[in-house]
Amino acid sequence: MTTGRGRTLARVLLGGFLVFAGTSHLTFARQEFQAQVPEWFPVNEDATVLGSGVAEIALGSALIAARKKHRGLVGWVAAAFFVAIFPGNISQYLTHTDGFGLDTDTKRGVRLLFQPVLVLWALWSTGAWADRRRKRDQ
Repeated sequence: MTTGRGRTLARVLLGGFLVFAGTSHLTFARQEFQAQVPEWFPVNEDATVLGSGVAEIALGSALIAARKKHRGLVGWVAAAFFVAIFPGNISQYLTHTDGFGLDTDTKRGVRLLFQPVLVLWALWSTGAWADRRRKRDQ
């Protein structure tokens, strides 16, 4: 598999994952996601879950469908989204909140370690770093 094909596959898989996750925010896993919204977050839990679900569907769709010239930007936006939701994952760990089978601190800790992987996946699969270097060198 060439790097181009590998990146395309990785980008489409990440996009599909986000569309599925976003859809689950709006439907069958809505209550599960509400339990993970930190108490300190100033927006209603349901509104947060609905908004993040819509954002995930939009980001996933963009990862799948964006034209080549826009993929780098989409990658940076997806990476920023993963960084933005990271405090919720930290809160889930610190408050020992169960959800989605994350019923131990070890499982919640492993999830924390996976979040940077999502950031890197978004940046690599869209060619965001290469795009930024190319624009910087012009």
